[in-house]
Amino acid sequence: MLAYIFASKYLHNMEIRRDVFQAIADPTRRAIIGLIAKQPINVNTIAEQFDVSRQAISLHLKILSECGLLNIKQNGRERLYEAKLEKLNEVHEWVAQYHKLWTGRLNALKNFVEQGEVQYNSAKALNKKSAKSINKLKK
Repeated sequence: MLAYIFASKYLHNMEIRRDVFQAIADPTRRAIIGLIAKQPINVNTIAEQFDVSRQAISLHLKILSECGLLNIKQNGRERLYEAKLEKLNEVHEWVAQYHKLWTGRLNALKNFVEQGEVQYNSAKALNKKSAKSINKLKK
C-alpha cells in the first residue's frame, strides 16, 4: 500500500513531457494535423470529420497543442486551431538520416545485382560462343 501511495504521488508530480513524435503516433492526430494545415478551424468542424466524440477530439487537440503543433486563437466565443508545422522538421531530420542510410544500402544492392547480371550475360555469351566453336569442330 505504501508503494502505491508513493508511486501515485510521484507520478502525480511528474510533468508529462510531450513531443512531436507522440503527436504523430496517432492516426487521428495525423488526420487532424492534415485538416488544420489547410486552414484554421474550430473544434466542432474538426469533430464532424471523425467518428469519435467531441471530447476525444478535444483531447487530441490538447496533445497537439502541448506538442507545439497548434496555436489556439480566440475569435469571440470561438476558438480557432491553426497549425504550427515547424516542429515537424524534427521528424523530417530524424527520418532523413535513415533515408540517407537506406538509400546508400539500396544503391549498393542495385550495383551488386547489376554487376551480377553483367557477369551472367558475359558468361552466357561466352558459352554460346564456345558451343558454336565446338559445333564447328565436330563438323
